[in-house]
Amino acid sequence: MRILLKIILLLFFAAGIPRVAAAQFILSGTVYDSSKINMVEGVRVVSTNGLFTITDSMGNYHIKVTEKDSVSFVYRNKPTQKFGVKNIPDPSHFDISLRVTVKGKYSTLKEVVVRTRSYRQDSLENRKTYADIFDYKKPGLRTSISPDGMVGADINEIINIFRFKRNKRLHAFQKRLEAQEEESYINYRFNKNLVRRITQLQGEQLDTFMLRYRPSYEFVSNAGELILNQYIINSSYEFKAALLKMDAIKNQH
Repeated sequence: MRILLKIILLLFFAAGIPRVAAAQFILSGTVYDSSKINMVEGVRVVSTNGLFTITDSMGNYHIKVTEKDSVSFVYRNKPTQKFGVKNIPDPSHFDISLRVTVKGKYSTLKEVVVRTRSYRQDSLENRKTYADIFDYKKPGLRTSISPDGMVGADINEIINIFRFKRNKRLHAFQKRLEAQEEESYINYRFNKNLVRRITQLQGEQLDTFMLRYRPSYEFVSNAGELILNQYIINSSYEFKAALLKMDAIKNQH
């Protein structure tokens, strides 16, 4: 009879334990001061089940509770009212504001308007900075007008004709600046944000696509928005088909 009673008691407690454990869950949130901006560190969060925790440097807390419990918040030995857990709408985001003022670790900036420079602005500034190089022309016989109104040959141009190293260096610099400007224009038209939005590619696949299908300057300078977008779409079909083919080959091996 005693053995039977022990078995019944064991079964009773074994059946009850899962129900108690299942009733427990995590109550979490953030504690703010009266400004509802600054997070309060070191607030003691106490549950009627005997458990407690302390808010971290960001004012966050996590504590185990059941629906039958209540919690209160103690800061500088001053407790708040008790909050019934069953009355909390969202236990995963139970934020409260204490009637205290603390110095925040983070300042709230006034509205800041950030304006990005356009390709046109950068190009115009670059052209202005290197105007002498962009406007460089191979020296030749040119006329000049003296202060007294006399017309004659430009002596400086005649001298520059025989400055071969200088002329070669300026011409090469001019070509390099023009090439950089063309590359910048391609980057402006064929940019990652546009390609990502159209193709839905991400990460390494996006980087590979950008390199493999980078258009020429001649194409982007003559292509309108619709033509460029269609080029990206068609290229993405080809790129994705190649990826599928590669995956099929790998699976065969």
